[in-house]
Amino acid sequence: MSPVIRHTKSMALCKRLMGTSEFARAKAIMIYLPLPDEVDISPVALRGWQEEKIIAAPKLTWDKRHMLPIRIQSLEIGITPTRAGVREPAEGEPIAIESLDMVLVPALVFDTKSNRIGRGAGFYDRFLASPEFRGVSVGVAFEEQVVDKLPVEPHDVPVDILITDERLIRIKTVDNIHAG
Repeated sequence: MSPVIRHTKSMALCKRLMGTSEFARAKAIMIYLPLPDEVDISPVALRGWQEEKIIAAPKLTWDKRHMLPIRIQSLEIGITPTRAGVREPAEGEPIAIESLDMVLVPALVFDTKSNRIGRGAGFYDRFLASPEFRGVSVGVAFEEQVVDKLPVEPHDVPVDILITDERLIRIKTVDNIHAG
């Protein structure tokens, strides 16, 4: 995918995401800091800051396969590259998992039931399975990354909503975003 097409598709997806009632109600959102081949979700962070939402990004503990949401104020300042080119907050204020209203979830591929294949480390499956997380999980992918069916393992956690540059698929009706 060319950089121009990737940008155009990313902007279409972000517009669709920011038009959802879940985004409108969310007070705290955990984004991801995209790798070069992933959807660029920077407009979501920028709009979130404009609307005075808390924006967090995951800081990874590689040996324990754990993600900690860290509040960020910029997509560049205080962000550092780590293992395999993954960017994460160098430091910052941890955000309680239970206070997150929305988590954006990348993957290599999703199916139409919102199952996903990530990069194999299980960070998001463990995070979304946490009993403390009560927000909405939103799978984010280009339409080309969606297939009809994927194999599913017992530990796999599907997302609640799948958003692409062409469509939105609600797997679960999500009305559990708390009012803050």
